[in-house]
Amino acid sequence: MADTQPAVIFDHVTKEYTLYRDNKEQFLALFYRSKNLKKHLALRDVTLTIQKGESVGIIGNNGAGKSTMLKMITGVSFPTSGTITVNGRVAALLELTAGFSNEMTGRENIYLKGYLLGLTDEYIRTIEEKVIEFAELGDYIDQPVRTYSSGMKMRLGFALNVNTDPEILVVDEALSVGDANFKKKCKNAIRKIIEKGTTVLYVSHSPQGVKEICDRAIYLVKGKVVFDGPVEEALEIYEQQNAKKPPAKKA
Repeated sequence: MADTQPAVIFDHVTKEYTLYRDNKEQFLALFYRSKNLKKHLALRDVTLTIQKGESVGIIGNNGAGKSTMLKMITGVSFPTSGTITVNGRVAALLELTAGFSNEMTGRENIYLKGYLLGLTDEYIRTIEEKVIEFAELGDYIDQPVRTYSSGMKMRLGFALNVNTDPEILVVDEALSVGDANFKKKCKNAIRKIIEKGTTVLYVSHSPQGVKEICDRAIYLVKGKVVFDGPVEEALEIYEQQNAKKPPAKKA
């Protein structure tokens, strides 16, 4: 029987951060409850459902709550209130170099990050050569990661995540990796993942990138969902609302 459970469910999710002026104030907050601490609502009462196999763009200006939403889906962050249900193994193209050991080689880091993703030795061996080929690192794959440029590290992180056959792929502006040819290769890899029926959540400031990858978009403004529907309509509303904003005043 086919699995009909949605991939992701947000049920009245709110995320509140406490803003500290400095490390001292943050340390004291461990022992004393202060009423003067500033709060920031990153997400406000968000309710939505993403079905398996959907490719969904999450759009909005800086500070809208896009990355917060993705971090909660991946389990990096947790809601202040409400519940999030995720059905399926998640691969995240967020901080592509997170989890790498600088003293280990690229090849060794494939296994290290594979373990962090919950993969077995046997499975990692089946994808090892595909990851190496995709990353295009040549002989550097057997050199310590501390010798890599930031772009090389990101290519390795991207290559690993897209080759683990995730059920849910979360992407946050990761397609800025490498030169034009490599970016094209990354987009093609994501398209193939979508064709396999993988659920994709994609955050980008590029309307064209969202159009190419997604058929649905969620538009966030200051942590609230103001539109959830067809990608063309979402982008039109987003562009119209931004066009109405007056230019920033010069100092």
